[in-house]
Amino acid sequence: MASPPSVLLVEAFYGGSHKQLIDLLQENVSGCSVCSLPAKKWHWRARTAALHFSQTIPRCPSYRVVFCSSVLNLCELVALRPDLARLKKVLYFHENQLVYPVRKDQQRDFQYGYNQILSCLVSDVVVFNSAYNMDSFLSSISSFMKKIPDHRPRDLDQLIRPKCVVLHFPVQLPDVSRLLPKHKLLRRKSHVDDDITLHDQLLSPRFEELSEQEDPRDSRPEPGPEDQDPGDPEVLRKPLHIVWPHRWEHDKNPELLFSTLIKLKERRVNFQLSVLGETYTDVPEVFGEARRVLDSHILNFGFLSSREDFLRVLCEADVVVSTAKHEFFGVAMLEAVHCGCYPLCPKALVYPEIFPAEYLYSTPEQLCKRLQDLCRRPEIARRHVVKVDVSRFSWASLKESFETLLTADCP
Repeated sequence: MASPPSVLLVEAFYGGSHKQLIDLLQENVSGCSVCSLPAKKWHWRARTAALHFSQTIPRCPSYRVVFCSSVLNLCELVALRPDLARLKKVLYFHENQLVYPVRKDQQRDFQYGYNQILSCLVSDVVVFNSAYNMDSFLSSISSFMKKIPDHRPRDLDQLIRPKCVVLHFPVQLPDVSRLLPKHKLLRRKSHVDDDITLHDQLLSPRFEELSEQEDPRDSRPEPGPEDQDPGDPEVLRKPLHIVWPHRWEHDKNPELLFSTLIKLKERRVNFQLSVLGETYTDVPEVFGEARRVLDSHILNFGFLSSREDFLRVLCEADVVVSTAKHEFFGVAMLEAVHCGCYPLCPKALVYPEIFPAEYLYSTPEQLCKRLQDLCRRPEIARRHVVKVDVSRFSWASLKESFETLLTADCP
């Protein structure tokens, strides 16, 4: 007989990364029960989901923890359902509305950010998927509350900060070996062999004699071109394959991507392009125009509903690009790196927290130059081993932290 549920997972916007996290927790943490709403009409979910859940969440004496994302107004829910107020309340931020980009600041609905602040105040633990997400939220509270005409509350960030922790989103990293082209498989094998050699060195008696300043990595010879050969010479002659696997919305800044690629086309730089990611009701017009202008370069254009097809394109691509004006974590970039892509990201938002400086660009001109150089020498991307340990964002690495978070003991 199954044990009664002890963890209530509540998701007001059950789609995308929100759905992935809830599903992962339900499958891997014992005693979870889920209440959710479909991922539609985000603005209405943020306004009204608490009232819906107050009527539909079953009363269960075995609940000890309630876990929800910051889309939900947790303050309203626990006011309407006092039986939930006594539980350990965990609030998870996939994003925050205080710095979420809008076309004009006048378009920012004060209510969404205000709801998130109220939810933090009634939570026992406030969890962010990145340090950037946490820091940008806490540092914006004071200026955000100044929009209130008078009688403004003070020092809310000081009340919230002690509850805050960073716990990265657990990225699902399937085995893609069967999808990788030969040169990526060879590169991955070479990298693993290097790690095994280093591990053997660390365990050897000689390592104890090394000075503290000496690193076994330093004693390895620099790889020459013959060590880095991606395999089939035909691979070197293929045009660089660029992939952009993000939501088709303005905050992902597709305008920058397409203006850059059109410049490369005008300079007669050869490349291939895959534009993936989900689409919603309002698709920016730039996508239609870009498809017409860049048609001869396009391999894939549109959302791939099959996870297998999506991973296959990432495995076939050489370079993954982000042009985002908003990113609090960036699952798609890490998935692409896992599939062997060379990343190019803005030197802003969450990216410096995850990616070394060599993968970051500061200006549109830098992005254009980096892509132009890689297009003219695609073997650079194809031979490169990305210096990002994606495994630290995997469920295997983060499972224990999430299990601790979902125990009834408050920190």
